[in-house]
Amino acid sequence: MPFIQINILKGRSPEKKERLIREVSDLVSEVLEAPIQSVRVMINELEPENWGIAGESVKKRNEVSK
Repeated sequence: MPFIQINILKGRSPEKKERLIREVSDLVSEVLEAPIQSVRVMINELEPENWGIAGESVKKRNEVSK
């Protein structure tokens, strides 16, 4: 049973997340030749202050770039 975890920043619409789940599931099913019913996808949504790039949180980087 393929289990895919995807980490993204909060802020995507429910429609975008549904599309992501559908398309990732379809691709994994095809590539691994696994039944689509066995594919699991979990989206972890993270707050910008909990994601860091180059020693700074995304929240701080976004504030600086404004």
